[in-house]
Amino acid sequence: MNRKLSWVLQVLAAAILGQTLFFKFSGAPESVHIFSTLGVEPWGRFATAALELVAVILLLTPRRAALGALLALGLMAGAIGSHLTVLGIEVAGDGGTLFALALVTFGASAVVAFSRRSEIPVLGPLFFPRPMSRVAAD
Repeated sequence: MNRKLSWVLQVLAAAILGQTLFFKFSGAPESVHIFSTLGVEPWGRFATAALELVAVILLLTPRRAALGALLALGLMAGAIGSHLTVLGIEVAGDGGTLFALALVTFGASAVVAFSRRSEIPVLGPLFFPRPMSRVAAD
């Protein structure tokens, strides 16, 4: 995949995560409502915001973008699962915007993680093994 496209998707995912983590840290009514409905207010909101902040930093760090994408994938899988099982697609009259943003972030992160899979610690070598050096015969 083209590195420019990867960067566009990384910035897109980071921007969405960055915008939503602000509302979580600031205690916006929508965030409090969501995490109260899930039964994890306030610690779940703060923990999610902290993990989103880490994901944003990693997504914008060239050597760690793949890890940021994996973290964002996990966070968005949780968000999507929460929407589908507890919250519903539309939350507090948002018209499904938060659900749509979770889907976009999940998709962007999936593409970044796949395109940068060789950079994932431990797993990367499984995708792209390094050639073994030749051992001189005695």
